Amino acid sequence: MTETNRIEYKQQLTEGLEKEVIAFLNYREGGVIYIGIDKNGNTTNLLDADADQLKIKDKIKNNIRPSALGLFDIVSEERDGKNILKIIVASGPEKPYHLKKYGMSEKGCFIRIGSAAEPMPQKLIDELFAKRTRNSIGIIKAHRQDLSFEQLHIYYQEKQKPLNKQFRKNLELTTIEGDLNYAAYLLADDNNVSVKVAKYKGDTRVDLVESNEYGYCSLIKATKSVLDKMNLENRTITQITHKERKEHRLWNAIALREAIINALVHNDYTREIAPKFEIFNDRIEITSAGSLPDGLSKSEFFEGFSIPRNKELMRVYKDLDLVEQLGSGIPRILKYYDKTCFSFSDNFLRMVLPAAEKVYGTEQDTEQVPPKYPSSTPQVTPQVRELLNAFTSEHNRTELQKYLGLTDRKNFRINYLVPAIENDLVELTIPDKPKSSKQRYRLTEIGKKVRQK
Repeated sequence: MTETNRIEYKQQLTEGLEKEVIAFLNYREGGVIYIGIDKNGNTTNLLDADADQLKIKDKIKNNIRPSALGLFDIVSEERDGKNILKIIVASGPEKPYHLKKYGMSEKGCFIRIGSAAEPMPQKLIDELFAKRTRNSIGIIKAHRQDLSFEQLHIYYQEKQKPLNKQFRKNLELTTIEGDLNYAAYLLADDNNVSVKVAKYKGDTRVDLVESNEYGYCSLIKATKSVLDKMNLENRTITQITHKERKEHRLWNAIALREAIINALVHNDYTREIAPKFEIFNDRIEITSAGSLPDGLSKSEFFEGFSIPRNKELMRVYKDLDLVEQLGSGIPRILKYYDKTCFSFSDNFLRMVLPAAEKVYGTEQDTEQVPPKYPSSTPQVTPQVRELLNAFTSEHNRTELQKYLGLTDRKNFRINYLVPAIENDLVELTIPDKPKSSKQRYRLTEIGKKVRQK
């Protein structure tokens, strides 16, 4: 594969990487830079990929303005048995990006033209700067400055990434003037943001049976509460045939999680409207404020091109492993649901995920139709991949939890075991008695192939 308008190859990490990153930040589709592949597409070998990864982060963080934090991702990969680095760069919302050393000049600003990074004409620099949005959560001053962040400290500590005294500045939770910004307000222990989860009896909004609010706290805590609630609602259904018993959940767990996170991270909070989650007997509707970001078309949206609306939130969510990598959310959802599940308006974006069955009251059919999953190899979460790597033969639940170092049985079941079973990566040795004390688990053929990748 040769270089394109969205792909750049570099044999080794060299000076001037920032120029390529800036060009992609200023390009409407972003791009990908591979370190460890020469111009002919041949894989070389990075002698110290970990050290190179740290150098890249340092270069992008310190040498590019406005800040690109939350707009890039670095992934370590192995190709042809050799180590390479993949730098995913999103199109930035605060163009023009430039080298800190040279400012917004033709010497400091670059744009992607064909397969090369070229100096940006001064006229274009001036036009982009004039259009730069100032209505973002990183620039808006929080109306309260007496904010605390104990919950955020706890979440970072759990990931063994303790926050230091400079965390407000490091996480871009302050304005240029040094005041706490609206991103800080959203992540603080106490705020006025509430995320609603409503449940209806039928397929209309006529009969509301349950209304929950998760909020007035750190958006991270609210996110985890919504994920837990929706996971409880995503019950398992059973298909019984003359040959076997199969279990599936109402909604694909991976796609549902991605849809929830996507709505919370990319919501337009400057409108002071939080995402809304509604559960009907035949579907889940997820509505977030704000349509597509300027410069992003529908086709680019579906292909995974990313213009993060709230790069400060994206940075924190990625630090806490709530998102995997830039641009991966929508393609993950589309592995299980069609593009017609998305609808766009001038002010909102809505995802409608159909259920695998309709539930009327408490009645359930004895034989259900499972959701249709694609035959292609599914993408997996980091937790599921950890589980796949734990298998050496057949194992019971206790053995698998011990290998993974997990003490919480519920966490293991929800985040590791159930998604693996749903995607036909792991199977039960006694499928007709799922709760048997003698139950053991083993990899399917698909699971073996996924683990090898």
